[in-house]
Amino acid sequence: MKWKLTYRVLCDKNVPTRLKGKFYRVVVRPTMLYGAECWTVKKSHVQKMKVAEMRMLRWMCGHTRKDKIRNEVIREKVSVASVENKLREPMLRWFEYVQMRDINAPVRRCERLTMAGLRKGRGRPKKYWVEVIRHDILLLQLTKDMTFDRKGWRSRIRVEGDR
Repeated sequence: MKWKLTYRVLCDKNVPTRLKGKFYRVVVRPTMLYGAECWTVKKSHVQKMKVAEMRMLRWMCGHTRKDKIRNEVIREKVSVASVENKLREPMLRWFEYVQMRDINAPVRRCERLTMAGLRKGRGRPKKYWVEVIRHDILLLQLTKDMTFDRKGWRSRIRVEGDR
């Protein structure tokens, strides 16, 4: 709904695409990813976020899917990194904070490992935040010990592509 409020600026042909991309990175994407550090992200969530992002970027550039322009070309034109990669960044930043804090500190809901959801039942077992973090750490070839080097950790989890 907030996208509709920015529609006049982002879809105006007189505004340069780089400026539109900067506005998207500063205003729209942080709104989409608000609170993402605690999400247990599933593939379906990532797919929906990708579709929403590409629809917005295509509108900003004045293209439709019928134009058959690849997503990478549009992202390069607007200089925006993939929302999938940007979704990983706040979770890993929060994980760094969790690793650095005192052992006796209160635990936030997303960090709590409960066994309540593991009862026998129908369907797939519930996915937990820790599982998502483990997957991301393996994907980026990181270790838990790297969190103690704050600058090194931040530089490794930072997504390149946004200018």
